[in-house]
Amino acid sequence: MEFPSKLLEKAVEEVSQLPGIGKRTALRLMLHLLKQSEEQTMHLATALTKMRTDIIFCTSCHNISDKEVCDICENPLRDHRTICVVEDVRDVMALENTQLFKGIYHVLGGKISPIDGIGPSQLKIQSLVDKVKNGEVSEIIFALSSTMEGDTTNFYIYKQIKDYNIITSTIARGIAVGDELEYADEVTLGRSLVHRVPFENAFKTI
Repeated sequence: MEFPSKLLEKAVEEVSQLPGIGKRTALRLMLHLLKQSEEQTMHLATALTKMRTDIIFCTSCHNISDKEVCDICENPLRDHRTICVVEDVRDVMALENTQLFKGIYHVLGGKISPIDGIGPSQLKIQSLVDKVKNGEVSEIIFALSSTMEGDTTNFYIYKQIKDYNIITSTIARGIAVGDELEYADEVTLGRSLVHRVPFENAFKTI
């Protein structure tokens, strides 16, 4: 693909590295931005820069936040003794959209996947175990995707906390096996959360 401008080529090259965006789509987006006012384009550039430099991770749950402790963890109306364990921020957003969960979250930042070189030490597992050991938790809800990696991660965490006096449950398997949580519709996801089942019953075959 020939470009009339090195600056345009560089912009297209950078944008095409985003998931699901090829060079043709990136070129179409860049040409669209060139047609917009400079002010509008600068607003976009500023928003992207501030998002990258100013967003931090909540020191309690590891969700992305604008401040040290996120709004969910700060909310006194939430049940801070019930923790829903999820893979990433997209899952928090999906569960919050159901408006059915009143506890707080713990974002692992991924799933155990030996084939991808991801082990327990690379995830936010230890801080969750510490909360259980410190008596801060009454129930852990496992809400990872029902894939081999998700089940492996659930079971690994369960083994770390099973000797403590807490309830462990998992979202009901209304979510099809192999499905990612973020793609489930809100009704199915909400029902899976409300009708969660004891963890040991859901994973007797592991």
